[in-house]
Amino acid sequence: MEEIICPHCHKAFTVDGAGYAEILRQVRDKDFERQIHDRLEAAQRESRIALSLAKQEAEAAKQQLLAGKELQVQQLRAQLEASVAEQRLAISQAVESAKEEVRQLQSKLEQQEAIRQSELAKAVQEALAEKQRLQLQLEQQELLRRQAVLEAVTKVEKERDALRADLQRIEVEKSLSEKSLAEQYRLQLQERDATILQLRDMKAKLSTKMLGETLEQHCEIEFNRLRPAAFPNAYFEKDNDIRTGSKGDYIFRENTPDGIEILSIMFEMKNEGDETASKKRNEDFFKELDKDRREKGCEYAVLVSLLEADSELYNGGIVDVSHRYPKMYVIRPQFFIPMITLLRNAAQNAVQYKTELALVRAQDIDVTHFEEKLEQFKDGFSKNYELASRRFQTAIDEIDKSIDHLQKTKEALLGSERNLRLANDKAQDVTVKKLTRGNPTMKAKFAALSDGSGEG
Repeated sequence: MEEIICPHCHKAFTVDGAGYAEILRQVRDKDFERQIHDRLEAAQRESRIALSLAKQEAEAAKQQLLAGKELQVQQLRAQLEASVAEQRLAISQAVESAKEEVRQLQSKLEQQEAIRQSELAKAVQEALAEKQRLQLQLEQQELLRRQAVLEAVTKVEKERDALRADLQRIEVEKSLSEKSLAEQYRLQLQERDATILQLRDMKAKLSTKMLGETLEQHCEIEFNRLRPAAFPNAYFEKDNDIRTGSKGDYIFRENTPDGIEILSIMFEMKNEGDETASKKRNEDFFKELDKDRREKGCEYAVLVSLLEADSELYNGGIVDVSHRYPKMYVIRPQFFIPMITLLRNAAQNAVQYKTELALVRAQDIDVTHFEEKLEQFKDGFSKNYELASRRFQTAIDEIDKSIDHLQKTKEALLGSERNLRLANDKAQDVTVKKLTRGNPTMKAKFAALSDGSGEG
């Protein structure tokens, strides 16, 4: 930026380099033309004045000489009439002398005029040379200015091209991102739908029956898979004893090394195909199961059932039906191993009491204290069962919450389409003018680019 002081108001103001160069060029052009014109006029005036003075001096000398010669001629005519020839000769000589002087004066004047013309031509040549030098300097400055403008235009064009390339790249990235997000959301929706269907199917049917296997085979396989690690001393086989006229499906027994029974369970497995016309209920088998439990001397009775697949009661977890038949429970197949584990863990706490009971009986000791401990065991088992039941119910509730959460996630993903559309509209609305709004540097560059294009 350059500072200029106004000659009228004496106030200083600043202009940029291009404006200062333009003002300087205009001032130099006008001042140079004025100086050349003034110098030419002064040289011409001096030449005219000198020529006029020389002519006046020559005329005056000539008039004076002629007047003197005329006076001499008159005197000679008056005094020397007799010597006309001599006088004529003298006059002729005088005239020749005067002419010679006139010629000398004329030559002198011509020499002076030639000198003045030479000086004037030299001054004109110097002025022209100065003009050419200044014009060359102005042309160089103009060339430099144009080069600077061209460089600025080139730089702005490069920046503009870079901005365009960035915008194109952003658009391509946006398009790819939209496609990627759409594909990602589509896959996520598919996964969520599959998960929702799986959870709904689990909740509705809660079936772990494998293809080509019966429910009994499934339970037997599940138990035998865990027998070596979890139940090394347990007995779990089909009930083949029909001496009492009826039998259950499976009996589970586990004893201590001393032969004291830890736990015994009578299992009944009931399954029903979807195509079955007459649907049965779980309670249709309670009476027969309780009878089998008592006849086979089992402590607990458990019905593993896939009946009533839409029942919220039986789908909720372990169902205690002891209010109908003592120590009887209804479970779905996925709770088969957890039910055995729950009853077994509760029974482990009673092993000590059973051992003490056996010792007391062997020693004929009063069993009153044992009965109190047994009641404590019953209370403890009841508490453990209630805790387990609540935990199973909590697990079912968490499954319901997961379904609701996945459903909300699906709705949120579907609702993201509007945000993507709004983002696309905003990207399409981006222009160079809006990008440079509030940016004086970019505005100045684009203004210089516009001015340079107009001059070209």
